Amino acid sequence: MDLVFPHTFVPWFRSVAPHIHAHRGKTFVVGLSGELIAAGKLESFVQDLALMHAMGIKIVLAHGFRPQLEEQLRAKGQESQFSHGMRITDPIALDCAQEAAGQLRYEIEAAFSLGLPNTPMAGASISLISGNFITARPVGIVDGVDFMHTGLVRKIDAIAVRRALDTGALVMLSPFGFSHTGEAFNLSMEDVATSAAIALQADKLIFVTEVRGILQSIVADPDRAAELEARQHDPDEEVDTELALADAKRLLAALPNPTQPTDTAFYLQHGVKATEGGVERVHIIPYRVDGALLMEVFTHDGVGTMIVDEKLESLREATPDDVGGILQLIEPFEQDGTLVKRSRTEIERDVAQYTVIEHDGVIFGCAALYPFPEASTAEMAALTISPNVQGQGDGERILKRIEQRARAMGLSTLFVLTTRTMHWFIKRGFAQVDPIWLPEARKRSYKWDRRSKVLVKHLK
Repeated sequence: MDLVFPHTFVPWFRSVAPHIHAHRGKTFVVGLSGELIAAGKLESFVQDLALMHAMGIKIVLAHGFRPQLEEQLRAKGQESQFSHGMRITDPIALDCAQEAAGQLRYEIEAAFSLGLPNTPMAGASISLISGNFITARPVGIVDGVDFMHTGLVRKIDAIAVRRALDTGALVMLSPFGFSHTGEAFNLSMEDVATSAAIALQADKLIFVTEVRGILQSIVADPDRAAELEARQHDPDEEVDTELALADAKRLLAALPNPTQPTDTAFYLQHGVKATEGGVERVHIIPYRVDGALLMEVFTHDGVGTMIVDEKLESLREATPDDVGGILQLIEPFEQDGTLVKRSRTEIERDVAQYTVIEHDGVIFGCAALYPFPEASTAEMAALTISPNVQGQGDGERILKRIEQRARAMGLSTLFVLTTRTMHWFIKRGFAQVDPIWLPEARKRSYKWDRRSKVLVKHLK
């Protein structure tokens, strides 16, 4: 274990570092379904929130209480009433909702107070602030149905929430609001979280839910959504990890109106609303996966579905701002001898020669193109893909872009020097040649002691 642990932990921790830097000081609104608490997962979830808070992320927590409210109603011999996908809150249901919310607030505050030694909460000191941050309005009468004490968010006091966040506290929003006349209204967690994220212009809105995300099969065939939704927990069903806003809107328009939280359109509608309202990223993740919140925030692909105004991943030419990311990406490969070491000065000088793949502000692939026009050829150097995303076709995408750049220069061949990845290039149309083939200028800098293989691909 002593031998294995450093070799697994250190590279993993280094791979997480760019995400830590990117998220520090950002504001996340987390919508927590009551089902997570009913499943006994509150303590581990709070520990993950505390870890994110320790990394400098400002957190607003909006909690739900559907199963807890159902339990209170059953205890009073009452049945839930729904219409148009919303709960009808009569006076008895309002009392039950207040009792359920009060109990949950107590449990959440207690969980944040845990500081046992040898636990993730050891040494943590987090202030949890709640208050009358929400002004509500009644749903009213819809198609002849009186929703009574069911309400919608009218306004979030964003200034007060920001002030609390700036003190280093975590803000908790319960799904209750009051009108200007002091009347109480039962709200949905999803409405509260979405409204808060828009009002705060949060960097992320994360729904921790009963569903895994948006299934790829439903995205491909929304007409079969009712049938496919039953496969939510089938491990063979893949989740679409990233939906552009335009695609999410098209999918939502093709789906039937949701009537329960497990319907695909239920969280999707709130994700679309938040993204259109200026929230940069909306995530739908499963509470059943231990550590889902951390994996979604600090790994490349996450575990659920992310809705974003445009595709986060971009293949583009590098700029001076990318030098640090390129250095961080190639450094491990230089250390193990896969790549020839390049100094920061060299990369800054040649940054215009680089093509990079970026995802959500993190560079995880690069390659450089050095032309030798006198020989009608160019070298592709420093082709690197982060170990976290290898095997997903990103190497081929960079190679194709480099080939396009070389063709645009009127060059006829592309060559690479490699000591360990010869077969990868051969599979993609390269052929081995003798180093004598190299252009004279490149031949003078060829390191004969490395014995790098020279591989050439004809572009025309």
